[in-house]
Amino acid sequence: MFNRVFQLFKIARKLSTSGAVDTIDQLYQVPFVIKIFFSTLSLGSKRKIINDNKNPGDKLCIALEGMGTTFIKLGQFLATRPDIIGDDLAKSLEKLQDKLPAFDTIDAKKIIKKEVGEKQFADIIELSEPIAAASIAQVHIAKLKYQDGVKNVAIKILRPNIEKLFNEELDALLLFAYIIENSISKAKRLKLVEVVHLLREITNIEMDLRFEAAAANELYDNTKYDQGFNVPQIYWNYTSRRILTLDKVEGISIREHEKLKEYGINLKLLAENLIQHFLKQAVRDGFFHGDMHQGNLFVDKQGNIIPVDFGIMGRLDKNNRKFLAEILYGFIQRDYVKVAEVHFQAGLVPINASKEEFAQALRSVGEPIFGQSIKDISGGNLLAQLFEITEKFNMPTQTPLLILQKTMVVVEGVARRLYPDTNIWEVSRPVLEDWLKKVKSPKSTFDTAINTSAEIIKRIPDFPEFMDKASYALQLMAEGKLNLKVGNTKNLEVEQMKLKNFRNNIVIGFLGIVIFSLLVF
Repeated sequence: MFNRVFQLFKIARKLSTSGAVDTIDQLYQVPFVIKIFFSTLSLGSKRKIINDNKNPGDKLCIALEGMGTTFIKLGQFLATRPDIIGDDLAKSLEKLQDKLPAFDTIDAKKIIKKEVGEKQFADIIELSEPIAAASIAQVHIAKLKYQDGVKNVAIKILRPNIEKLFNEELDALLLFAYIIENSISKAKRLKLVEVVHLLREITNIEMDLRFEAAAANELYDNTKYDQGFNVPQIYWNYTSRRILTLDKVEGISIREHEKLKEYGINLKLLAENLIQHFLKQAVRDGFFHGDMHQGNLFVDKQGNIIPVDFGIMGRLDKNNRKFLAEILYGFIQRDYVKVAEVHFQAGLVPINASKEEFAQALRSVGEPIFGQSIKDISGGNLLAQLFEITEKFNMPTQTPLLILQKTMVVVEGVARRLYPDTNIWEVSRPVLEDWLKKVKSPKSTFDTAINTSAEIIKRIPDFPEFMDKASYALQLMAEGKLNLKVGNTKNLEVEQMKLKNFRNNIVIGFLGIVIFSLLVF
């Protein structure tokens, strides 16, 4: 309890001295009482003054970077949630620099030895000084004795005690979010407790490098026969919760255009390949790299694209993939009625909505885009505008599609830097056509029917029991005894209950101290 309160005061002091509160005040008008509270906490320390020439979003980036790991991650997470903080601030937070001083290589060796054991550690030779250091981990290059040869590998290592530090600060941040939500009525719409809770769940997965290794391995299996896209191999015997070992990338950063030209790489073809590989992963496999910015993409001398950093991945189920492909292809064909029908068939539009009005709304998005020059057309921006239309028709926006839309914008941006006149639609068409043909082919329809029939036949013996359970469930619903919203929110509800109990304990403890003081003095 006392550790959590201590961490809470440390965080509040960080916020008050970093300039973050002043910046947030420019954006959201912080209540006067809260400003007085933070001003009091900053007494005796030098408050950071951020250049007033910068916009509030950029100033907030600088403040968060100065506050360390937890707040850098919080900013990066909020950058993916424009639905909470707005588009402008989300775009500003995308600029957050996730760079911190490296920890000592001697400590890195100790961590590797502890994680893989003496025998495996003996196979790792010539460990370099860190070549990159971020808030959660840093990367070293090494040579690895592997089978009958030597492999050049990269080893990603978590920072010492990062899990403890991160979880302590997030525990305190959860309490802080709870206090703000229950003190300021306007703050409830920001869902601060939910945001911090989700951040903790996501980052705890990110801090187990086996998950990143598994993601890289799945992407490798999905794309190993795709010419022009090479995912580094994972070395599982040298990978654990705290370290990840994979092939060293032998290539040039995709941002170094002049070097790529020197190697004779066709930038137009490279741009087209990048878009097509991304779309193949999204619509064919339903699993794609969710952070394909220039810093995470390399190109070898043969022109193959090599991705790195598999901490953020996107996943789409079969229905979402079909929905996405049909929408994009419908827009390419400028068949807005067809696109509208896809939405209605998927049950994404309220049943009482007008199909004709929805098609008209889609046309209002599509036609201005096709009126632009080829180099200005963006599939990512199309999806962004499409989601705005769906909101007007009271359609729920699906998080996986939001991640895809953001990634698509980034991929198109990288492609356009390589070749400004890249025709996004013409490049996308063959991938979408090919996938839709496979989905709608007689064989695919037949296979789906067979699989569905087999599943139904398997379930026939359980049918009487299923009907009894369904009847009982309907009875409970009618009596108001069945809550259908428990599932995904259970962990969040438990967390909120803990916070409430913690708040009550603080109040009781404070009252106890007051009563004791009155009795003694």
